[in-house]
Amino acid sequence: MRIHLVNPSDSSFGIGVITPRWLYVLAGATPLSCGDPVITDETLEQMDFDSIESGDIVGIGIHTGNALRGMEVGRAARERGALVVYGGIHATLYPDEARDLGGAHVVVKGDGDVVWSKVISDLMAGIAQPIYDGGRIPGDQFVPARWDLAPRASYMWASVQTVRGCPKHCSFCSVWRTDGQKPRQRTSDAVIGEIVQLRRLGYRFIALADDNFYPVTLTDIELAEKQDNGPRVSELKAIRAERFELMDKLAKLPADMVFFTQITMEAGEDTQFLDAMRKARIKGALVGVESVTEEGLKSVFKNFNSAGGDLVARLGKFKEHGVHVLGSFIFGLPSDGRDTFDATAALAKKAGITFAQFVMMTPFPGTVDFDRWEKNMQSNTPEVDGVPITRYWLIPAAVRPKMFTPHGVMSTDEIRERTQGVWDKFYGFREIWERSRCVNTLRGRLAFLFVSKLYRQMYANTGISTDSARRQKATNVARLLAIPCKKLFEAKPMPDLAMPPMSALVPALTTISLN
Repeated sequence: MRIHLVNPSDSSFGIGVITPRWLYVLAGATPLSCGDPVITDETLEQMDFDSIESGDIVGIGIHTGNALRGMEVGRAARERGALVVYGGIHATLYPDEARDLGGAHVVVKGDGDVVWSKVISDLMAGIAQPIYDGGRIPGDQFVPARWDLAPRASYMWASVQTVRGCPKHCSFCSVWRTDGQKPRQRTSDAVIGEIVQLRRLGYRFIALADDNFYPVTLTDIELAEKQDNGPRVSELKAIRAERFELMDKLAKLPADMVFFTQITMEAGEDTQFLDAMRKARIKGALVGVESVTEEGLKSVFKNFNSAGGDLVARLGKFKEHGVHVLGSFIFGLPSDGRDTFDATAALAKKAGITFAQFVMMTPFPGTVDFDRWEKNMQSNTPEVDGVPITRYWLIPAAVRPKMFTPHGVMSTDEIRERTQGVWDKFYGFREIWERSRCVNTLRGRLAFLFVSKLYRQMYANTGISTDSARRQKATNVARLLAIPCKKLFEAKPMPDLAMPPMSALVPALTTISLN
């Protein structure tokens, strides 16, 4: 009996940009008595079903984007006599779907770190339950990943999680509903220990794969103080202090290390935090801009963001303090017009955004937008190949709609084409070369060019293309671009790297400026 862990995907690039963390966390949570699990990441290569034998346990993690392929893998594994387990955000939301369509024997909801070993034990004893709820475990129970099992030559970046949950409530995001709004932070020593292990193995680029690396804003603390809520003020300042403690320790790691994370735009007001990020070599962050207009921001419950000139100024603060922004924008909001696309591209350029992604409005399960959309569709739900579009993830990608609600001004095809046009404009050679001035050497600028083109190829062409032939062509081109890109991120292993010395909290934490 062997344990298999599968990250399903219908597009395999041969080389991955960032390690799929959950695979190696569950590998770490697998009992030693079961041996090392067999890990398959289909973003690298497709699953070899001949490797599955009767009685094996196959764990499959699915989100909405890969649910259809994941259920194909589950059915095939069950046909070979394996015991099939599903987890991940989509299985948490739709456990019956994983069972009825994916051949699941067991579905795990919530966090898998702790409950995974129980599931394996019960399956081996023949007493497994159909559903296990892992809940939301505290940060000190997060399981460190088994990075020794990751194929070093296959990934450019590694990933480490420092916090789960996000206090915001954006209408298009499910994180605050599934992972909770209370930040659950790991201790800084646990995070640093995992990063040290990765640098020993030869990874120097690390994604801090957090729901929100900036879980407490200055406004949060100011509001609690105005409410004279002493316990809440202390709680928020403690969370903030732990962030600074972590960044202080990151700064003591080898100088060649580079970090990237995900953060809300409010961090642009907190120059003390941005300076700590720069010192810690957190050189980039994905920032959800979403819309360049106030109307667009209101429609997605993101009033705390800025628009127009204020948006340019706030995004500029990140760059001023050494943090490059990967801006994320949504097209197809009710307030969008034909002029929105050019206005967004112009603002992204004016704000000095280093990278950007442009996505079409999609109602994802678990979000406020999805609930509202599904409710509105109840009386008259269109179908594609017999599948209602409220279950669009079960429709093959080649015939799946790109948008799911009519727009008041533009057709779906027009929005898709205009979105693709913004991708093409932002990632044109001249535009990329101009942005590459953010690095100092010719080699660095060439690296920037390759990485930009790879990013566009993987996330624009494979996501917005309308048929399988174009998607496959985009995947093949991305595979070719990934080969030279991977070499840019290679580093010599440091097997003797020691943990940095323990340090007290930085003195600046005793005073927090709210100006």
